[in-house]
Amino acid sequence: MLIYEQDSKVATITLNRPEKHNALSEKLRDELTDCLDKIEGNKDIDVTILTGSGPSFCAGFDISEFQTENVEAVFKHAVKYHHKVYNFSKPLIAAVNGKALAGGMDLSAMCDLRIISTEASFGQPQVKMGIEAAFDLMSTVLPEAVAREICLTGRIMSCDEALNNNFANEVVEPQELLIRCKKIATEISKSGNTKKIKADFKLLQPNLFS
Repeated sequence: MLIYEQDSKVATITLNRPEKHNALSEKLRDELTDCLDKIEGNKDIDVTILTGSGPSFCAGFDISEFQTENVEAVFKHAVKYHHKVYNFSKPLIAAVNGKALAGGMDLSAMCDLRIISTEASFGQPQVKMGIEAAFDLMSTVLPEAVAREICLTGRIMSCDEALNNNFANEVVEPQELLIRCKKIATEISKSGNTKKIKADFKLLQPNLFS
């Protein structure tokens, strides 16, 4: 469910469940966690790009798992995944090719940079199902008023609004997305500044990310 590529000192990870809009199943979360573990131990990789296959970046957690497990059990299993992505020690660039919703928006927010396609959009629509949004995380990458609104209403944020609110670093045409991300990754690698820049803030859910 992952596609892994390495070009010079840049790794690219592609979430590869296009038929499910790259929803984060338990298996996919485990695969991503293991892949990031291996990259951290690889001295030949300086920067990692994360993207999705098909029309979506990531639709969030796999809703079908909520039908067989309760919400608490799903998020308990996801603690290791959240720890790894948020605390990943090398620069991580989200190449957001399409919709990034719920846990997919969270995933992009935990990356250091977000380079997004004109087809990208973001939101926390799970709140309409009674599943709490990650306001603590959203408020670190969005103006607080915008983060509160999105987390309360579940509305979708367009690529232009994401750029205007400084959630996205750049917006590019779809065919240019990976090219641009690889150029930025190469610049970071050449700079020698290849450690993650981690925000200093107190999270309301420290067990998920700290």
